[in-house]
Amino acid sequence: MKKAIPHNELFISIKELIEQSKQQFAITVNATVTSLYWKVGTHINNEVLGNSRAEYGKQIVATLSKQLTVDYGKGWGEKQLRQCMQFAQAFAQEEIVYTLCRQLSWSHIRLVMFIDNPVKREFYIEMC
Repeated sequence: MKKAIPHNELFISIKELIEQSKQQFAITVNATVTSLYWKVGTHINNEVLGNSRAEYGKQIVATLSKQLTVDYGKGWGEKQLRQCMQFAQAFAQEEIVYTLCRQLSWSHIRLVMFIDNPVKREFYIEMC
């Protein structure tokens, strides 16, 4: 016959389960959103701009931003799209991005992706 768990222990146990689930949910959401940003940046860089920085590319990004903002809100402004593009340039391999998404938040990635020197960037990623 099982012993009844005192109410306080039951509460603590359930509270821990809830907190673990909330943390796992936050990690999953962050990884999914960060992966989306990388895919958006890659798509713009490869398919729309052909990895060139021509003047027409700026116009395309501005127009795309306006269209996305209408449908999805101001989180898809031109600055955000350019950050997505920079992210895709700084981390070209999807496997690396997948690992980063699981370990770092988008805020951390935004900080390290602008470091031009790959060795320095890798150092700071490891520090995070």
